[in-house]
Amino acid sequence: MRKNTVTLILFLSFFLVLDLLLVSGVDSKIVLTCGTGEKRKDVDGREWEPDTKYFTSSSSTSSQASFQDPSLPSEVPYMTARIFTTEATYKLPVKADNRYWIRLHFYPATYGSLDPSDAYFDVVAAGISLLKNFSASETSRALTQAYIVKEYSLAPATADFINVTFTPSKEHQGSFAFINGIELIPIPDMFSSAQMVGFKDMPVDVKTSSLQTMYRLNVGGQYIAAMDDTELRTWYDDTPYLYGAVGGVLTMANKSDGPDYGIDYNGMPQYIAPLAVYYTARAMGYDGDLNKNYNLTWQFQVDANFTYLVRLHFCDYQDDKVNQRVFDIYINNQTAQAGADVIGWATRKSVPVYKDYAIYVADTTGDDHITLALHPSVTADPPPEFYDAILNGLEIFKMNDPTGNLAGPNPQPSEMLLKAEAEAAAKANAAKGFSSTSSNIHVIGGAAGGAAAFGAMAAICITVYMRKKRIHGVDSHTTSWLPISKFSHTNGSKSHNSVTSHLSSEAQGLSRRFSLAEIKQATKGFDESYVIGVGGFGKVYKGVIDKTTKVAIKRSNPQSEQGVHEFQTEVEMLSKLRHKHLVSLIGYCEEDNEMCLVYDYMARGTLREHIYKGNNPQLSWKQRLEICIGAARGLHYLHTGARYTIIHRDVKTTNILLDENWVAKVSDFGLSKTGPNMDKGHVSTVVKGSFGYLDPEYFRRQQLTEKSDIYSFGVVLFEVLCARPALNPNLPKEQVSLADWAQHCTRKGILEDIIDPHIKGKINPECLKKFAETAQKCLSEAGVDRPSMGDVLWNLEFALQLQENVDGSSHSTRERTSDFDEISLKDNNVRLHISNLSLGSEHEMNQGLEDGNSTEIFSQIVNPKGR
Repeated sequence: MRKNTVTLILFLSFFLVLDLLLVSGVDSKIVLTCGTGEKRKDVDGREWEPDTKYFTSSSSTSSQASFQDPSLPSEVPYMTARIFTTEATYKLPVKADNRYWIRLHFYPATYGSLDPSDAYFDVVAAGISLLKNFSASETSRALTQAYIVKEYSLAPATADFINVTFTPSKEHQGSFAFINGIELIPIPDMFSSAQMVGFKDMPVDVKTSSLQTMYRLNVGGQYIAAMDDTELRTWYDDTPYLYGAVGGVLTMANKSDGPDYGIDYNGMPQYIAPLAVYYTARAMGYDGDLNKNYNLTWQFQVDANFTYLVRLHFCDYQDDKVNQRVFDIYINNQTAQAGADVIGWATRKSVPVYKDYAIYVADTTGDDHITLALHPSVTADPPPEFYDAILNGLEIFKMNDPTGNLAGPNPQPSEMLLKAEAEAAAKANAAKGFSSTSSNIHVIGGAAGGAAAFGAMAAICITVYMRKKRIHGVDSHTTSWLPISKFSHTNGSKSHNSVTSHLSSEAQGLSRRFSLAEIKQATKGFDESYVIGVGGFGKVYKGVIDKTTKVAIKRSNPQSEQGVHEFQTEVEMLSKLRHKHLVSLIGYCEEDNEMCLVYDYMARGTLREHIYKGNNPQLSWKQRLEICIGAARGLHYLHTGARYTIIHRDVKTTNILLDENWVAKVSDFGLSKTGPNMDKGHVSTVVKGSFGYLDPEYFRRQQLTEKSDIYSFGVVLFEVLCARPALNPNLPKEQVSLADWAQHCTRKGILEDIIDPHIKGKINPECLKKFAETAQKCLSEAGVDRPSMGDVLWNLEFALQLQENVDGSSHSTRERTSDFDEISLKDNNVRLHISNLSLGSEHEMNQGLEDGNSTEIFSQIVNPKGR
């Protein structure tokens, strides 16, 4: 009897535990790659299962995309699709009373004989209309994006399954529906109510609403991948959405406060937002007089006739008392919050909080956007100690209307985009060959989406359009993703055998493979008149692909010592990382003993030729500052924003390229190092780099750290200020090295004597002081005394603010709490790279100084044997 009782108790306990597991949602996550019959992993290692057991349709087919756009983040799930010509339904099991993310992935490519422009369809999930007469092709074109991800948060279900139904539109003949990937992710209940803006004490119920994610931004911080968020959310940079001439400054909590940067959730659920959202922020700046005269503003396009939930994330890690930083929050020119005081809400320093507001966007002329503005509370009584505002993160969700609808219209291409497309089409024939005399125009930048062939031009035009539309103008920020590149300059094999089999499937999936015929067509058979540069890998040609897309093509030299291994390493590295201020790889070619790398085309060449060694008009001081800030953002991303830290190791003015909008992009990663193993805080490696820019500590100890890039960038800053080479052997001995001479002049207080005459007298004295101080700190003898790239970026942005202050006032009501000497300069636990490279020589550097070759785009460092 006793034995039977024990058995019964164990039996019941087993089912109790099993039930708890099921309720907790352990087994309820569904991640489907559509149109394939096998499990597959994406580039992040996430496993996607086939969709076959979840859908019901007698007329569905699976198909492979005919072309892989280089901007696709992963081959899975985008390269296969499930096609429906009649209504079809996925039946997905769920747990009752749970809220779920549902993400729909669309890649509007050609599938078999189907034209993506014929794909118009509706999508309904759990009775909520998610999409109506949706065209992924139109949406992709209007947004200049190759693929579309729609994310929704479905209200808690009452059943144990939800139906997701795809219905081809009846409004278009021959229409069909398709889907590439579906995610159904259980999430905690993170919504309750929000205060309706414009109405007193009018809360809006969010708990029972279904939502569409419109925007999710890590304000002042880097891109956060889904794998770095417990709820598998993706957070984007807020820069493209800044509105107005001033974007404030970026701040960051002190890393020396611990691995969590001293952030204490203090009981707030950590799933509200990841730590990375709260330890970075965008503030107005440290000049209170400046801050009182502008708003820190963002603007977002939305669909009219819907109510939106605007969630703002705050964490003040600088102040520690109430009424130190108090500001007002405006949404669509209405006061959402007067006298916002983060410390007052959080009760103490470094504690995150979030606030939810609701705003209704009516269907009136020009009212198809949400504008968020922060402004210091100048009328507060008593006044705050600092006139400043801060924001760490932002999310905007569309709420379903009373009919259960979330669907909005397909976005329409802007007039500027239509005009750009028309002009590009008209000039298609002319684009087959640029003028052979344009030898001073250079290469590499942001990759254009194949599904949006005119995306790059469109982005430029849209930026121009927005500049004209806005009263105060905007910074030249555009939404773009740009990967980085890397060449391993080892004494590798000279053999040019096939390497395709040695490339990882991930790299092949993220890069476009060109045929040799396409490369020859683009370069007119490698016509010598198309050569615009020569690097260690070989010659660089200008060319045109896809009829209108201008590119630069690096062709391997059979005599070059950069062989198969280097080619393989280049493609592997370039295919994985994205940033606006880094160059990009469009694709590669490996065929018939030829190895080529295809980059986008950079219209304005190198930074150096716009300062000296060129016939271009001189840049203004403000232009130079903006270019330095762009380059610093690219390097900051390399150091902190990627999966592993990347040390560029060859930062110089010829490796900072400019696009036609003067946006700076860091190029040539041939000497870069990368890797996750940072236990020693450095990597021992044979010294390589460009003389004049080389970190003396690295040269002496042969131990590479991130601070080696900082030193090189300090030389770049003085080069920009003084308009002279890093090394000039024709000058007196004490002046040969710009780094040494600039530091000497700074210490003696005679720096103005060596400033470029074109800008001398046009620099705000306080701006010059901050800029010179920043550059000098970068050139500190010991790496531990140099600032981080984040600090350099902050100080350059502050210098730009000082320059833009028309009255020259430098009065600051606030001191920076994490300046050079206070931030984590003594934290040498930097992440470094794992592969070793060989020593270069000064041959090319001296040659460049002598001949002023303006086509020096790629790294020209050579080994002692020369090239």
